[in-house]
Amino acid sequence: MKLNKGSVVRATAGRDSGKLFAVTDIQGGYCFIADGKSRKLSSHKRKNVKHICPTDSMINLNDNITDKKLRNLLRQLAEEE
Repeated sequence: MKLNKGSVVRATAGRDSGKLFAVTDIQGGYCFIADGKSRKLSSHKRKNVKHICPTDSMINLNDNITDKKLRNLLRQLAEEE
């Protein structure tokens, strides 16, 4: 399982299981995820990589992405699945 910044993942454990998130950073065996609603880009959540499942989608997390844009992109991806 190869994760990169911008990878879209599905949480498999915890209270957020089943939801889509975008990976904002990776450090060791943990990644930081955000969805723009419950977890903003400014206060991303640290999650063990064992508790997420990567999807085939990627999001470009450049400097001008906002929480609203991230929410809309993840919602579109969830509707496609």
